[in-house]
Amino acid sequence: MTSPTLSAMSSTAPVRYDPAVETFRDDEAQTQTDLVATLVDMEKTMAEHTGHAMRAVHAKSHGVLRGELQVLDGLPEPLAQGLFAAARGYPVVMRLSTPPAEMLDDRVSLPRGMAVKVLGVEGPRVEGSEGDTTQDFLFVDGPVFAAPDAKGFLRSLKLLAGTTDKAPNAKRVLSSVLQGVEKVVEAVGGKSGTLIAMGGHPETHPLGATFFTQVPIRYGNHIAKLQLAPVSPALLALENAPIDLTDKPDGTREAVTDFMRQQPAVWELRVQLCVDLERMPVEDASVEWPQSLSPFIAVARITADAQEAWSDALALEVDDGMAFNPWHALAAHRPLGNVMRARKVAYAASSKFRGEHNGCPMHR
Repeated sequence: MTSPTLSAMSSTAPVRYDPAVETFRDDEAQTQTDLVATLVDMEKTMAEHTGHAMRAVHAKSHGVLRGELQVLDGLPEPLAQGLFAAARGYPVVMRLSTPPAEMLDDRVSLPRGMAVKVLGVEGPRVEGSEGDTTQDFLFVDGPVFAAPDAKGFLRSLKLLAGTTDKAPNAKRVLSSVLQGVEKVVEAVGGKSGTLIAMGGHPETHPLGATFFTQVPIRYGNHIAKLQLAPVSPALLALENAPIDLTDKPDGTREAVTDFMRQQPAVWELRVQLCVDLERMPVEDASVEWPQSLSPFIAVARITADAQEAWSDALALEVDDGMAFNPWHALAAHRPLGNVMRARKVAYAASSKFRGEHNGCPMHR
């Protein structure tokens, strides 16, 4: 994938951040309460069946990496904001995962997530994150969220909750069928986010994927979505590369660890500035912001040296001991929109239950 340059920046001035870009609904508090109850119930179900509390979403990790984020030098004012205001390096922890609350066979092929925790971050914080020194970014390998808002997310989550820890073989068979249908859709130039979310994600190497925050954040004086794109040649060679999951329930993890033992990996962290609130809305997470209006521009690089990318000890430290939450944030990168506001209460409740049940407080 060709790296966009600063000259590709939109000639249209980016929208200035103002609290008025967010619009609140009368039923948000109830939706958030229901979302918390659904997520925690999913965690309780898995804890009762396994004896261990896992994440209500993205329970299964496929890789845990340590690396460094290096902010690029010479960024112009619209991009030199918040964490990216000055060229410097930060240690990062990265967690590659898939969405369900259970440890499914990888042949139930679902979207992949990449959570990035930037360490040693200084500056004013969002409320609830005072005293923290991290900045978390949550990415998924698709440009838009599965629902326009928290209410839509709650509806889909309730459907998943009813199947948590049930019929794993049926899920695998359904996933195989959906993957076949998705291949047909893509063969004629289309792509179905719904099919992919239900289990039709292609069985491809996750390290070749491009990831998106899907929902917006404040970007200092502006508003943005972020992208994490592979740029090192070995990662680029993995784009859409198939992986063999035959008789390999953890085959995705094996593919990631095999790669990372042998060579480093480099990604670009890119920013897409909002230039039109109507065509690039803050409150509707299902709308893809047109790159023709505002392309993703590189503001940093993340490098992970060759390493052991997963072990029981890493899982204990990161899967059990860390919470990834976009509200672990600088005030300059305040999460925005209905979905993000719901995440604030839902993720906090989920982490609290895990920490209390497992006797392992979360470390940010």
